[in-house]
Amino acid sequence: MRTNLSPAAQAAVPEGEELARAQAGDGDAFSRLVAPLRGELHAHCYRMLGSAHDADDALQEALVRAWRGLAGYTGRGSLRSWLYTVATRCCLDSVQRKSRRALPVDLGPASERAVVGDAARTDLAWLGPYPDHDTRPGFREPGARYEQREAVELAFVAALQHLPGNQRAALLLFDVLGFSAVEIARAMRTSTASVNSALQRARRIVADKVAPRTQQRTLREVGDARVREITTRFSAALERGDADALVALLTEDVTWSMPPLPHWYQGLAAVTDFAVRIPLTGCGAWRHRPTRANGQPAVACFLWDDEVGAYLAWSINVLTLRGDRITEITSFVGGEHFELFGLPASLP
Repeated sequence: MRTNLSPAAQAAVPEGEELARAQAGDGDAFSRLVAPLRGELHAHCYRMLGSAHDADDALQEALVRAWRGLAGYTGRGSLRSWLYTVATRCCLDSVQRKSRRALPVDLGPASERAVVGDAARTDLAWLGPYPDHDTRPGFREPGARYEQREAVELAFVAALQHLPGNQRAALLLFDVLGFSAVEIARAMRTSTASVNSALQRARRIVADKVAPRTQQRTLREVGDARVREITTRFSAALERGDADALVALLTEDVTWSMPPLPHWYQGLAAVTDFAVRIPLTGCGAWRHRPTRANGQPAVACFLWDDEVGAYLAWSINVLTLRGDRITEITSFVGGEHFELFGLPASLP
């Protein structure tokens, strides 16, 4: 049975009544119940899988499973919690089928000199960027340790990829979403003792890989105006080919990586050598648009193509700050990222 309600009438329907309609087979009612939760569920899937595209697939599968199993939902716990359980199980299935997503820093030591003609590694699954419009405030109980934006920061999501699926899920459900150990054990079909053990191991690994000062704290301290200035100066330096202006923005131990290119650079000398020989002089003309990714400032880079006669989407550069300097540049190379950010494939 299907119904066609006006928006005003839909808003007036209590959740319990909507749920009853959905359980009776009303697909529209199910869609209305799920709609407010899609953004936060998608962010959860991204944290689990490290790819917005994989998150799309996992969320779609989760909603199909939820629809098929909705008649069996008894109301034990909130519908929201139940949907997170379904989504987590879908993600765990995906983790078992696929290798973990990596960044170039996971592959080996940094290169001391620019690697000209670096070829993309297509045999690896790479971590991907996440558009900021999908980091809306979501499900966060008082016991959760992380804010939603903190929980999609690059360093945190990259660290999660080093965890087995069960540890990844336990950490996210407990520390990000505020589930209890008992609820997590039920969701993962395991014991509370196993959940607590997984949490302890996961926290140790993440603590070793993630700085205690989050990007959100740094960005608040630096202030929006200064962050915009840094982003603008970074873009202008690349467009002008101005190495001095670029170096003035960087920390001494800055890193620059470009997945799916395997080589990466660390330290002012190596990063400067790479920047001067490749993006500043070796690629051609650039245009840039400011954006945000993973709760951090980012720059969308477009590279001029003579044959097409336009600037084509090239990379999403996510900037990590320490104080008011850039300490990491992660350039996610590939035009396929741009649609996620609502960005054009080219500029005139």
